[in-house]
This record gives sequence, C-alpha cells and structure tokens, in this order.
Amino acid sequence: MDEIANIEEFEKKYHDEWLVIEVLEENELGEPVKGKLIAHSKVRDEVHKVAKKIKSDLCIFFSGSIPKKGYAFAF
Repeated sequence: MDEIANIEEFEKKYHDEWLVIEVLEENELGEPVKGKLIAHSKVRDEVHKVAKKIKSDLCIFFSGSIPKKGYAFAF
C-alpha cells in the first residue's frame, strides 16, 4: 500500500478499523498529521503482525468512536 494522506482522511476512509501508518509529518506537538498507509483491518491482531515487521516510525490506532458510557474495550 502506497497511499499517502492526512491522518484525518485515513480515519474517514477506513472508519471503525485499525490502522498502521508510517508517520511522514508531525505537528508542533509531535502528533502525526500525515503518513503512508501500511495496513488496515477490522482485526487488531492483523495490523500488529504487520507493524512488528516494520522498523520505521509508526502510528497504530483505531479509527472508530470511543465507546459510550457503560461499554468497554478489552485488549
């Protein structure tokens, strides 16, 4: 995958998925703002397997909503 875009664009395109992004640009606070898509999946373990093989500066995150009160994620 050689898709390069702003992090916000990836979040919209791959909503409710886990993303692995190679960080290409950060803002003044050091937060990633632009990158190259390495992997995406609804399954967290799949993106972590890919990320373990890569030696660059990566950002791994879930592009979905934060659970409502009374719900929880387990990792």
